Amino acid sequence: MLSRQNNRELGIDWKTFYGNVFALVVPMALQNLINVGVTAADVMMLGKVGEKVLSGSSLAGQVQYIMVLFLFGLTSGATVLTAQYWGKGDKKTIEKILGMGIRAAVTITLIFTIAALTIPGLLMKIFTSDPLVITEGIKYLKIVAFSYVMMGITQVYLYIMRSVERVVVATVVYLISLICNVILNGIFIFGLFGCPAMGIRGAALATLISRILELFLVFIYAKKFNRDILFRFRYFLHLDSVLLKDFLKYALPVVLNEVMWGMGTAANTAILGHMGSAAVAANSVAQVARQLATVVAFGLASATAIYLGKTIGEQKPEHAKAYAQRFWVLSVLMGLIGGGMILIAAPVATSLLALTPMAKEYLRFMFFVMSYFVVAQAFNTTMIVGTFRSGGDTRFGLILDMSTMWGCSILFGALAAFVFHASVPVVYVILMSDELIKVPVTWIRFKSYKWLRNVTRDMAEGV
Repeated sequence: MLSRQNNRELGIDWKTFYGNVFALVVPMALQNLINVGVTAADVMMLGKVGEKVLSGSSLAGQVQYIMVLFLFGLTSGATVLTAQYWGKGDKKTIEKILGMGIRAAVTITLIFTIAALTIPGLLMKIFTSDPLVITEGIKYLKIVAFSYVMMGITQVYLYIMRSVERVVVATVVYLISLICNVILNGIFIFGLFGCPAMGIRGAALATLISRILELFLVFIYAKKFNRDILFRFRYFLHLDSVLLKDFLKYALPVVLNEVMWGMGTAANTAILGHMGSAAVAANSVAQVARQLATVVAFGLASATAIYLGKTIGEQKPEHAKAYAQRFWVLSVLMGLIGGGMILIAAPVATSLLALTPMAKEYLRFMFFVMSYFVVAQAFNTTMIVGTFRSGGDTRFGLILDMSTMWGCSILFGALAAFVFHASVPVVYVILMSDELIKVPVTWIRFKSYKWLRNVTRDMAEGV
């Protein structure tokens, strides 16, 4: 009753709120679905080629996955500032953040490109000891590495456009890229239309061409259609020292958070990778299923960060509290829908893929674990990535992930696998326990409202 009374006093039009949220969530959910679709296309097509090839591409993809987490941390940290400055109407500062973000992305992706081209075998050995899987993974890395820098530029630009409510452009760019990738995958992997069958190299080449197309489309949009937030080369070369300090303060914990979380996920993959190719193949499919089941929930998390950040920048803290209450309810609902989808998809996935009987048995169990895992993940992601970061509370997620993943699930999962020699299902349950542990801690932080802060300045003067 009190909550309804407060809402009336604030004058909130909830129909308008849900309409605005829907307009943000749908394009971003489609973007997430499209991004997962690229991985799913590789898994489905390479799964037809063989288990070793599928495992090789999946584990080689972990290198890009870690790189993307650096980029996601970078863009999520930038969103803390850009969404609030957007609510404040300060476009000049957002342009400075854009130049700063692209400069950081080029630096990060160049490092990963050099590593993938010079030490691909060493990178593969982190995730598996199977020589055939390593050989296939090296083939993939040596081609796909050339796409990393282009991917970094595209992702930073499109994510900052999202934080100023230009969400449709990314959907269009990634949809065209997905269509290109799927078509080229079929041609290059299986040798259609007279092309030689390239197998895993074909999947890598299709990805590279798709990334080139993405960057070209972004360049056209930036030059021809975007007149609000411009990329200015002088902001790429010369950094505003005051804004850089703010950027590092709020973005660095997010980068570390995403990287440590991503390395934790990669550690999970590495632990399973040393338990046999059947476990790796089943996990690669289960992870794609998880990503597909959480596309809407992750879109909701991004929408939460943008919507609440803008509201806080507009100096409306009570409105932000009221909106945040609705976002957590929506997150649980999206998680439940995602979990149900995974249970429905389990028998379909096991029947379609060319996996060994053991891998299929693992896959059925992993789908069951994922069905409840995604509910907790949807809630935690909306709170940590969306709500908390919208108000500049970026260190909490880092501390929580470090303690629950590295101090609990990964530590005990590794002990179960390598010391106590537990079965794959037992190890998998332990590795997937971190999101459940986070839920009560996340809820306590949310109810404290310590996350709700305005982090903008009157004007970030500089170049």
